[in-house]
Amino acid sequence: MDMRLEVVVLPVSDVDRAKEFYEKRMGFRLDADVEAGEGYRVVQLTPPGSGCSVIFGAGLTTAEPGSAQGLQLVVSDIGAARDELAGRGVKVSEVFHDATGVFHHAGDAGRVAGPAPERASYGSFVSFSDPEGNEWFVQEVTTRLPGR
Repeated sequence: MDMRLEVVVLPVSDVDRAKEFYEKRMGFRLDADVEAGEGYRVVQLTPPGSGCSVIFGAGLTTAEPGSAQGLQLVVSDIGAARDELAGRGVKVSEVFHDATGVFHHAGDAGRVAGPAPERASYGSFVSFSDPEGNEWFVQEVTTRLPGR
């Protein structure tokens, strides 16, 4: 049975501020903005080229606003992605790789400035947070692992 990740729920306190950030700053496509009763609102946006969307709103989660960590976007050129995000006004880190060469540590531990040695696929990252503090990483993938 195939299982595909379709939606990630983000905990936010200011729905309109989050909507503006993801739509205007990040360039995500607005799929829906529905108020379905008092205290219940669903906003869905999809990153360009992604089959998975983010949803946030009112009455969707009891998670603390800004508590999502390690959300991951994938791009083919980390430098170009960083430049585009910065150009859109997103406060984004410099390109880094992890000291282990495996994956990134939580927060900013283990960061080494610059892209992964030999620009190894899956090895280079930038990070940013949305206005609520939800933490995102952007990872460069140039060659997929077998079966991906």
